[in-house]
Amino acid sequence: MVKAVERTAVASPHTITLREAFGVWLKVALYSFGGPAGQIAVMHRLLVEEKKWVSENRFLHALNYAMLLPGPEAQQLATYIGWLLHQTPGGLIAGILFILPGFITILVLSILYAGFQELTLVQALFYGLKPAVMAVVLEAVVRIGRRALKNKVMVGLAVLAFVAIFFFDVPFPMIVLSAGVIGFVGGRLWPVWFQVIKGDEVKEEEETAVITDTMAAHTQPTLHRAIKVLLICLALWWGPLLLLAVWLGPDHALTEIGVFFSKAAVVTFGGAYAVLAYVAQQAVDVFGWLRPGEMLDGLGMAETTPGPLIQVVQFVGFMGAYRQPGVFSPMLAGILGSVLTTWVTFVPCFLWIFLGAPYIEYLRGNQDLSAALSAITASVVGVILNLAVWFSLHTVFAVVDERQVGLVKLFVPGWETADLISLLIAIAAFIALFRFKVSMLLTLAGSAVAGLIYFLLIT
Repeated sequence: MVKAVERTAVASPHTITLREAFGVWLKVALYSFGGPAGQIAVMHRLLVEEKKWVSENRFLHALNYAMLLPGPEAQQLATYIGWLLHQTPGGLIAGILFILPGFITILVLSILYAGFQELTLVQALFYGLKPAVMAVVLEAVVRIGRRALKNKVMVGLAVLAFVAIFFFDVPFPMIVLSAGVIGFVGGRLWPVWFQVIKGDEVKEEEETAVITDTMAAHTQPTLHRAIKVLLICLALWWGPLLLLAVWLGPDHALTEIGVFFSKAAVVTFGGAYAVLAYVAQQAVDVFGWLRPGEMLDGLGMAETTPGPLIQVVQFVGFMGAYRQPGVFSPMLAGILGSVLTTWVTFVPCFLWIFLGAPYIEYLRGNQDLSAALSAITASVVGVILNLAVWFSLHTVFAVVDERQVGLVKLFVPGWETADLISLLIAIAAFIALFRFKVSMLLTLAGSAVAGLIYFLLIT
Protein backbone atom coordinates (compact mmCIF):
# COMPACT_ATOMS: atom_id res chain seq x y z
CA MET A 1 0.00 0.00 0.00
CA VAL A 2 1.38 3.40 -0.94
CA LYS A 3 2.01 5.80 1.86
CA ALA A 4 0.36 9.18 1.35
CA VAL A 5 1.65 12.41 2.81
CA GLU A 6 -0.08 15.55 3.95
CA ARG A 7 -0.11 18.34 1.32
CA THR A 8 -1.03 21.64 2.88
CA ALA A 9 0.23 24.92 1.44
CA VAL A 10 2.47 27.01 3.64
CA ALA A 11 0.57 30.01 4.97
CA SER A 12 3.44 32.47 4.74
CA PRO A 13 6.67 32.37 2.68
CA HIS A 14 10.07 31.96 4.29
CA THR A 15 12.55 34.81 4.54
CA ILE A 16 15.62 33.13 2.99
CA THR A 17 16.79 35.19 0.02
CA LEU A 18 18.10 33.64 -3.16
CA ARG A 19 21.36 35.53 -2.68
CA GLU A 20 21.82 34.05 0.79
CA ALA A 21 21.06 30.59 -0.57
CA PHE A 22 23.60 31.12 -3.38
CA GLY A 23 26.38 31.64 -0.81
CA VAL A 24 25.45 28.50 1.09
CA TRP A 25 25.23 26.36 -2.04
CA LEU A 26 28.62 27.66 -3.17
CA LYS A 27 30.05 26.60 0.19
CA VAL A 28 28.46 23.15 -0.18
CA ALA A 29 30.05 22.84 -3.63
CA LEU A 30 33.53 23.81 -2.46
CA TYR A 31 33.33 21.42 0.51
CA SER A 32 31.97 18.48 -1.46
CA PHE A 33 34.99 16.18 -1.28
CA GLY A 34 34.93 12.59 -0.13
CA GLY A 35 32.14 11.02 -2.17
CA PRO A 36 28.39 11.09 -1.56
CA ALA A 37 28.62 10.21 2.14
CA GLY A 38 30.85 13.21 2.83
CA GLN A 39 28.82 15.49 0.57
CA ILE A 40 25.55 14.55 2.25
CA ALA A 41 27.17 15.07 5.66
CA VAL A 42 28.27 18.58 4.62
CA MET A 43 24.76 19.47 3.49
CA HIS A 44 23.24 18.06 6.66
CA ARG A 45 25.55 20.13 8.86
CA LEU A 46 24.94 23.36 6.93
CA LEU A 47 21.24 23.05 6.10
CA VAL A 48 19.87 21.15 9.11
CA GLU A 49 22.21 21.85 12.03
CA GLU A 50 23.59 25.33 11.36
CA LYS A 51 21.09 27.16 9.15
CA LYS A 52 18.03 25.12 10.20
CA TRP A 53 16.53 25.69 6.78
CA VAL A 54 15.04 22.19 6.62
CA SER A 55 14.09 19.75 9.34
CA GLU A 56 15.76 16.40 9.91
CA ASN A 57 12.61 14.70 8.66
CA ARG A 58 12.47 16.79 5.49
CA PHE A 59 16.18 16.23 4.80
CA LEU A 60 15.88 12.45 5.11
CA HIS A 61 12.67 12.54 3.10
CA ALA A 62 14.46 14.30 0.23
CA LEU A 63 17.46 11.96 0.53
CA ASN A 64 15.19 8.96 0.17
CA TYR A 65 13.80 10.45 -3.06
CA ALA A 66 17.28 11.02 -4.45
CA MET A 67 18.39 7.47 -3.67
CA LEU A 68 15.48 6.03 -5.66
CA LEU A 69 16.60 7.84 -8.81
CA PRO A 70 19.43 7.26 -11.28
CA GLY A 71 22.27 9.73 -10.96
CA PRO A 72 24.40 11.15 -8.12
CA GLU A 73 22.20 11.27 -5.04
CA ALA A 74 24.11 14.12 -3.36
CA GLN A 75 23.74 16.44 -6.37
CA GLN A 76 20.07 15.55 -6.69
CA LEU A 77 19.55 16.09 -2.97
CA ALA A 78 21.02 19.59 -3.31
CA THR A 79 18.80 20.24 -6.34
CA TYR A 80 15.74 19.03 -4.47
CA ILE A 81 16.29 21.20 -1.40
CA GLY A 82 17.19 24.19 -3.57
CA TRP A 83 13.90 23.66 -5.43
CA LEU A 84 12.02 23.30 -2.15
CA LEU A 85 13.41 26.63 -0.94
CA HIS A 86 13.23 28.73 -4.12
CA GLN A 87 11.38 26.69 -6.72
CA THR A 88 13.06 26.05 -10.10
CA PRO A 89 15.68 28.89 -9.87
CA GLY A 90 16.76 27.58 -6.47
CA GLY A 91 17.06 24.02 -7.76
CA LEU A 92 19.11 25.13 -10.76
CA ILE A 93 21.48 27.20 -8.61
CA ALA A 94 22.02 24.41 -6.08
CA GLY A 95 22.46 21.70 -8.70
CA ILE A 96 24.72 23.66 -11.06
CA LEU A 97 26.95 25.02 -8.30
CA PHE A 98 27.38 21.49 -6.98
CA ILE A 99 28.84 20.46 -10.34
CA LEU A 100 30.76 23.59 -11.36
CA PRO A 101 33.98 23.42 -9.24
CA GLY A 102 34.60 19.79 -10.17
CA PHE A 103 33.83 20.45 -13.84
CA ILE A 104 36.36 23.28 -14.06
CA THR A 105 39.03 21.31 -12.19
CA ILE A 106 38.65 18.12 -14.21
CA LEU A 107 38.60 20.08 -17.47
CA VAL A 108 41.94 21.70 -16.59
CA LEU A 109 43.41 18.37 -15.47
CA SER A 110 42.15 16.66 -18.65
CA ILE A 111 43.84 19.31 -20.80
CA LEU A 112 47.10 18.83 -18.92
CA TYR A 113 46.74 15.05 -19.08
CA ALA A 114 46.12 14.98 -22.82
CA GLY A 115 48.78 17.55 -23.65
CA PHE A 116 51.53 16.50 -21.25
CA GLN A 117 50.80 12.86 -20.48
CA GLU A 118 54.25 11.77 -21.57
CA LEU A 119 56.03 14.07 -19.14
CA THR A 120 57.74 12.17 -16.36
CA LEU A 121 56.14 14.29 -13.62
CA VAL A 122 52.60 13.55 -14.83
CA GLN A 123 53.36 9.85 -15.18
CA ALA A 124 54.85 9.80 -11.70
CA LEU A 125 51.85 11.53 -10.16
CA PHE A 126 49.36 9.05 -11.59
CA TYR A 127 51.62 6.09 -10.82
CA GLY A 128 50.75 6.43 -7.14
CA LEU A 129 47.15 7.48 -7.67
CA LYS A 130 46.10 4.40 -9.66
CA PRO A 131 46.65 1.78 -6.92
CA ALA A 132 45.14 4.12 -4.32
CA VAL A 133 41.96 4.47 -6.39
CA MET A 134 41.90 0.69 -6.69
CA ALA A 135 41.86 0.52 -2.89
CA VAL A 136 39.06 3.10 -2.76
CA VAL A 137 36.91 0.94 -5.02
CA LEU A 138 37.63 -2.18 -2.93
CA GLU A 139 36.70 -0.28 0.22
CA ALA A 140 33.45 0.77 -1.47
CA VAL A 141 32.61 -2.90 -2.12
CA VAL A 142 32.98 -3.67 1.60
CA ARG A 143 31.09 -0.57 2.74
CA ILE A 144 28.14 -0.96 0.40
CA GLY A 145 28.07 -4.72 0.84
CA ARG A 146 27.63 -4.40 4.59
CA ARG A 147 24.60 -2.19 4.06
CA ALA A 148 22.97 -4.07 1.20
CA LEU A 149 23.67 -7.78 1.71
CA LYS A 150 21.33 -8.41 4.62
CA ASN A 151 20.65 -12.11 3.93
CA LYS A 152 21.64 -15.07 1.74
CA VAL A 153 19.30 -14.06 -1.08
CA MET A 154 20.92 -10.63 -1.35
CA VAL A 155 24.39 -12.22 -1.29
CA GLY A 156 23.29 -14.60 -4.05
CA LEU A 157 22.08 -11.71 -6.21
CA ALA A 158 25.43 -9.96 -5.76
CA VAL A 159 27.32 -13.12 -6.80
CA LEU A 160 25.07 -13.63 -9.84
CA ALA A 161 25.59 -10.01 -10.90
CA PHE A 162 29.38 -10.35 -10.62
CA VAL A 163 29.45 -13.59 -12.61
CA ALA A 164 27.13 -12.16 -15.26
CA ILE A 165 29.15 -9.02 -15.94
CA PHE A 166 32.68 -10.34 -15.34
CA PHE A 167 32.55 -13.74 -17.05
CA PHE A 168 29.65 -13.36 -19.51
CA ASP A 169 29.87 -9.64 -20.32
CA VAL A 170 26.16 -9.06 -19.65
CA PRO A 171 25.42 -5.32 -20.06
CA PHE A 172 25.02 -3.37 -16.83
CA PRO A 173 21.54 -2.00 -17.72
CA MET A 174 20.31 -5.58 -18.25
CA ILE A 175 21.62 -6.56 -14.81
CA VAL A 176 19.84 -3.63 -13.16
CA LEU A 177 16.58 -4.37 -14.98
CA SER A 178 16.73 -8.09 -14.19
CA ALA A 179 17.49 -7.43 -10.53
CA GLY A 180 14.56 -5.03 -10.29
CA VAL A 181 12.18 -7.60 -11.79
CA ILE A 182 13.51 -10.34 -9.48
CA GLY A 183 13.10 -8.05 -6.48
CA PHE A 184 9.56 -7.04 -7.47
CA VAL A 185 8.41 -10.65 -7.95
CA GLY A 186 10.35 -11.88 -4.94
CA GLY A 187 8.86 -9.16 -2.77
CA ARG A 188 5.40 -10.40 -3.68
CA LEU A 189 6.17 -14.09 -3.09
CA TRP A 190 8.80 -14.00 -0.29
CA PRO A 191 8.66 -10.52 1.29
CA VAL A 192 10.78 -11.51 4.29
CA TRP A 193 13.78 -12.10 1.98
CA PHE A 194 13.40 -9.16 -0.38
CA GLN A 195 11.94 -6.24 1.56
CA VAL A 196 15.12 -5.45 3.46
CA ILE A 197 15.41 -1.70 2.77
CA LYS A 198 13.15 0.20 5.15
CA GLY A 199 12.22 3.85 5.18
CA ASP A 200 13.92 6.13 7.68
CA GLU A 201 12.04 6.44 10.95
CA VAL A 202 12.52 9.85 12.48
CA LYS A 203 11.34 10.73 16.00
CA GLU A 204 8.57 13.31 15.96
CA GLU A 205 9.69 16.52 17.61
CA GLU A 206 8.92 20.20 17.45
CA GLU A 207 9.94 21.62 14.08
CA THR A 208 12.13 24.72 14.27
CA ALA A 209 13.25 24.73 10.63
CA VAL A 210 12.34 27.44 8.14
CA ILE A 211 10.85 24.83 5.80
CA THR A 212 9.03 22.10 7.71
CA ASP A 213 7.53 18.82 6.60
CA THR A 214 4.33 20.63 5.66
CA MET A 215 4.44 20.89 1.89
CA ALA A 216 4.99 24.29 0.29
CA ALA A 217 2.42 25.39 -2.28
CA HIS A 218 4.79 25.17 -5.25
CA THR A 219 5.40 21.47 -4.62
CA GLN A 220 1.80 20.55 -5.41
CA PRO A 221 1.87 18.22 -8.46
CA THR A 222 -0.16 19.24 -11.51
CA LEU A 223 -0.40 17.70 -14.96
CA HIS A 224 0.26 21.05 -16.66
CA ARG A 225 3.48 21.56 -14.72
CA ALA A 226 4.63 17.97 -15.37
CA ILE A 227 4.13 18.28 -19.13
CA LYS A 228 5.94 21.63 -19.21
CA VAL A 229 8.94 20.29 -17.26
CA LEU A 230 9.10 17.15 -19.40
CA LEU A 231 9.07 19.02 -22.71
CA ILE A 232 11.66 21.62 -21.66
CA CYS A 233 14.09 19.11 -20.14
CA LEU A 234 13.83 16.64 -23.02
CA ALA A 235 14.48 19.47 -25.49
CA LEU A 236 17.54 20.58 -23.52
CA TRP A 237 18.76 16.99 -23.21
CA TRP A 238 18.25 15.62 -26.72
CA GLY A 239 18.21 18.84 -28.76
CA PRO A 240 22.03 19.20 -28.88
CA LEU A 241 22.39 15.53 -29.85
CA LEU A 242 20.02 15.91 -32.78
CA LEU A 243 21.92 18.99 -33.95
CA LEU A 244 25.24 17.12 -33.71
CA ALA A 245 23.83 14.15 -35.63
CA VAL A 246 22.66 16.45 -38.45
CA TRP A 247 25.84 18.56 -38.50
CA LEU A 248 28.59 15.97 -37.92
CA GLY A 249 26.78 12.71 -38.64
CA PRO A 250 25.78 9.85 -36.33
CA ASP A 251 29.23 8.23 -36.49
CA HIS A 252 31.21 11.25 -35.29
CA ALA A 253 32.84 10.81 -31.88
CA LEU A 254 30.93 13.74 -30.34
CA THR A 255 27.58 12.29 -31.43
CA GLU A 256 28.52 8.86 -30.12
CA ILE A 257 29.71 10.38 -26.83
CA GLY A 258 26.47 12.29 -26.39
CA VAL A 259 24.27 9.27 -27.11
CA PHE A 260 26.33 6.85 -24.99
CA PHE A 261 26.41 9.04 -21.89
CA SER A 262 22.73 9.88 -22.31
CA LYS A 263 22.06 6.15 -22.02
CA ALA A 264 24.44 5.84 -19.08
CA ALA A 265 22.63 8.66 -17.27
CA VAL A 266 19.45 6.60 -16.95
CA VAL A 267 21.11 3.49 -15.48
CA THR A 268 23.29 5.02 -12.75
CA PHE A 269 21.37 3.36 -9.92
CA GLY A 270 23.49 2.53 -6.90
CA GLY A 271 26.06 5.31 -7.28
CA ALA A 272 28.88 6.07 -9.65
CA TYR A 273 31.00 3.00 -8.86
CA ALA A 274 28.29 0.75 -10.25
CA VAL A 275 28.12 2.35 -13.68
CA LEU A 276 31.87 3.00 -13.99
CA ALA A 277 32.57 -0.63 -14.85
CA TYR A 278 30.12 -0.37 -17.72
CA VAL A 279 31.56 2.98 -18.85
CA ALA A 280 35.18 1.85 -18.55
CA GLN A 281 34.73 -1.37 -20.49
CA GLN A 282 32.74 0.34 -23.26
CA ALA A 283 35.21 3.23 -23.49
CA VAL A 284 38.20 0.87 -23.78
CA ASP A 285 36.91 -2.19 -25.62
CA VAL A 286 34.11 -0.82 -27.85
CA PHE A 287 34.80 2.83 -28.68
CA GLY A 288 38.57 3.03 -28.15
CA TRP A 289 38.28 6.33 -26.27
CA LEU A 290 40.61 5.20 -23.46
CA ARG A 291 43.53 2.84 -23.11
CA PRO A 292 43.50 0.15 -20.39
CA GLY A 293 44.27 1.72 -17.04
CA GLU A 294 43.43 5.29 -18.06
CA MET A 295 40.03 5.09 -16.39
CA LEU A 296 41.92 4.92 -13.09
CA ASP A 297 43.64 8.19 -13.98
CA GLY A 298 40.27 9.84 -14.51
CA LEU A 299 38.87 8.29 -11.36
CA GLY A 300 41.85 9.68 -9.46
CA MET A 301 40.99 13.14 -10.77
CA ALA A 302 37.35 12.80 -9.71
CA GLU A 303 38.25 11.46 -6.27
CA THR A 304 40.56 14.41 -5.54
CA THR A 305 38.29 17.20 -6.78
CA PRO A 306 35.00 18.54 -5.38
CA GLY A 307 31.71 17.38 -6.81
CA PRO A 308 30.07 14.03 -7.60
CA LEU A 309 32.26 11.08 -8.50
CA ILE A 310 30.30 10.49 -11.71
CA GLN A 311 32.07 13.63 -12.99
CA VAL A 312 34.79 11.17 -14.07
CA VAL A 313 32.77 10.64 -17.26
CA GLN A 314 33.82 14.17 -18.24
CA PHE A 315 37.40 12.88 -18.53
CA VAL A 316 36.22 9.97 -20.67
CA GLY A 317 34.33 12.32 -22.98
CA PHE A 318 37.34 14.62 -23.23
CA MET A 319 39.77 11.85 -24.15
CA GLY A 320 37.34 10.20 -26.57
CA ALA A 321 36.81 13.41 -28.55
CA TYR A 322 40.51 14.35 -28.25
CA ARG A 323 41.57 11.09 -29.89
CA GLN A 324 38.84 11.16 -32.55
CA PRO A 325 38.55 14.91 -33.29
CA GLY A 326 37.20 14.75 -36.85
CA VAL A 327 36.99 18.29 -38.28
CA PHE A 328 38.14 19.93 -35.02
CA SER A 329 41.59 20.33 -33.52
CA PRO A 330 42.19 17.63 -30.87
CA MET A 331 42.15 20.06 -27.94
CA LEU A 332 38.98 21.85 -29.09
CA ALA A 333 37.30 18.50 -29.70
CA GLY A 334 38.31 17.39 -26.20
CA ILE A 335 36.84 20.51 -24.60
CA LEU A 336 33.60 20.07 -26.59
CA GLY A 337 33.47 16.41 -25.56
CA SER A 338 33.97 17.37 -21.93
CA VAL A 339 31.17 19.94 -22.01
CA LEU A 340 28.81 17.63 -23.93
CA THR A 341 29.39 14.70 -21.56
CA THR A 342 28.70 16.85 -18.52
CA TRP A 343 25.56 18.28 -20.15
CA VAL A 344 23.94 14.94 -21.04
CA THR A 345 24.94 13.43 -17.68
CA PHE A 346 23.38 16.10 -15.48
CA VAL A 347 20.42 17.50 -17.45
CA PRO A 348 18.56 14.23 -16.69
CA CYS A 349 19.24 14.77 -12.97
CA PHE A 350 17.30 18.04 -13.07
CA LEU A 351 14.53 16.30 -15.02
CA TRP A 352 14.16 13.58 -12.38
CA ILE A 353 13.87 16.15 -9.58
CA PHE A 354 11.72 18.81 -11.21
CA LEU A 355 9.35 16.25 -12.72
CA GLY A 356 9.31 13.53 -10.10
CA ALA A 357 9.71 15.15 -6.69
CA PRO A 358 5.99 15.99 -6.24
CA TYR A 359 5.03 12.42 -7.17
CA ILE A 360 7.83 10.30 -5.63
CA GLU A 361 6.49 11.07 -2.17
CA TYR A 362 3.64 8.69 -2.87
CA LEU A 363 6.11 5.86 -3.46
CA ARG A 364 7.90 5.98 -0.10
CA GLY A 365 5.66 3.40 1.56
CA ASN A 366 5.40 1.15 -1.50
CA GLN A 367 6.65 -2.30 -0.47
CA ASP A 368 7.00 -3.52 -4.07
CA LEU A 369 9.37 -0.64 -4.81
CA SER A 370 11.31 -1.36 -1.63
CA ALA A 371 11.83 -4.98 -2.66
CA ALA A 372 12.92 -4.04 -6.19
CA LEU A 373 15.36 -1.46 -4.84
CA SER A 374 16.79 -3.99 -2.37
CA ALA A 375 17.53 -6.43 -5.20
CA ILE A 376 19.06 -3.70 -7.39
CA THR A 377 21.30 -2.54 -4.55
CA ALA A 378 22.50 -6.10 -3.95
CA SER A 379 23.29 -6.59 -7.64
CA VAL A 380 25.17 -3.30 -7.65
CA VAL A 381 27.58 -4.76 -5.06
CA GLY A 382 28.49 -7.47 -7.56
CA VAL A 383 28.94 -4.89 -10.32
CA ILE A 384 31.24 -2.79 -8.14
CA LEU A 385 33.25 -5.92 -7.28
CA ASN A 386 33.65 -6.46 -11.02
CA LEU A 387 34.94 -2.89 -11.31
CA ALA A 388 37.39 -3.50 -8.46
CA VAL A 389 38.76 -6.71 -10.01
CA TRP A 390 38.97 -5.18 -13.49
CA PHE A 391 40.81 -2.11 -12.19
CA SER A 392 43.09 -4.22 -10.00
CA LEU A 393 44.20 -6.45 -12.87
CA HIS A 394 45.02 -3.47 -15.10
CA THR A 395 46.85 -1.68 -12.28
CA VAL A 396 49.01 -4.50 -10.94
CA PHE A 397 49.77 -6.10 -14.33
CA ALA A 398 51.09 -4.27 -17.37
CA VAL A 399 49.65 -6.95 -19.68
CA VAL A 400 46.19 -8.52 -19.28
CA ASP A 401 44.95 -10.77 -22.10
CA GLU A 402 41.27 -11.48 -22.76
CA ARG A 403 40.36 -15.01 -23.81
CA GLN A 404 36.97 -16.33 -24.87
CA VAL A 405 36.18 -19.91 -23.87
CA GLY A 406 32.76 -20.61 -25.28
CA LEU A 407 30.44 -18.04 -23.73
CA VAL A 408 32.86 -17.31 -20.90
CA LYS A 409 35.27 -14.35 -21.04
CA LEU A 410 38.48 -14.77 -19.06
CA PHE A 411 41.13 -12.21 -18.08
CA VAL A 412 44.62 -13.75 -18.04
CA PRO A 413 47.31 -11.51 -16.51
CA GLY A 414 50.93 -11.66 -17.62
CA TRP A 415 52.45 -12.66 -14.30
CA GLU A 416 55.92 -11.55 -15.38
CA THR A 417 54.56 -7.99 -15.80
CA ALA A 418 53.37 -7.67 -12.19
CA ASP A 419 54.18 -4.35 -10.50
CA LEU A 420 54.78 -5.15 -6.83
CA ILE A 421 55.18 -1.50 -5.83
CA SER A 422 51.72 -0.66 -7.16
CA LEU A 423 50.35 -3.64 -5.22
CA LEU A 424 52.04 -2.44 -2.02
CA ILE A 425 50.67 1.09 -2.45
CA ALA A 426 47.18 -0.35 -2.98
CA ILE A 427 47.43 -2.51 0.16
CA ALA A 428 48.68 0.44 2.21
CA ALA A 429 45.87 2.64 0.91
CA PHE A 430 43.26 -0.01 1.70
CA ILE A 431 44.57 -0.41 5.26
CA ALA A 432 44.57 3.38 5.71
CA LEU A 433 40.97 3.66 4.52
CA PHE A 434 39.50 0.56 6.10
CA ARG A 435 41.49 0.03 9.28
CA PHE A 436 42.58 3.50 10.34
CA LYS A 437 39.70 5.48 8.79
CA VAL A 438 42.06 7.96 7.10
CA SER A 439 40.15 10.37 4.88
CA MET A 440 40.00 9.57 1.18
CA LEU A 441 41.69 12.83 0.22
CA LEU A 442 44.67 12.24 2.55
CA THR A 443 44.98 8.62 1.43
CA LEU A 444 45.06 9.60 -2.23
CA ALA A 445 47.49 12.44 -1.58
CA GLY A 446 49.82 10.15 0.40
CA SER A 447 49.70 7.50 -2.31
CA ALA A 448 50.42 10.08 -5.00
CA VAL A 449 53.46 11.34 -3.08
CA ALA A 450 54.72 7.79 -2.51
CA GLY A 451 54.34 6.97 -6.19
CA LEU A 452 55.98 10.26 -7.17
CA ILE A 453 59.04 9.59 -4.99
CA TYR A 454 59.41 6.00 -6.20
CA PHE A 455 58.91 6.85 -9.86
CA LEU A 456 61.34 9.80 -9.88
CA LEU A 457 64.05 8.38 -7.61
CA ILE A 458 63.96 4.67 -8.44
CA THR A 459 62.54 4.33 -11.94
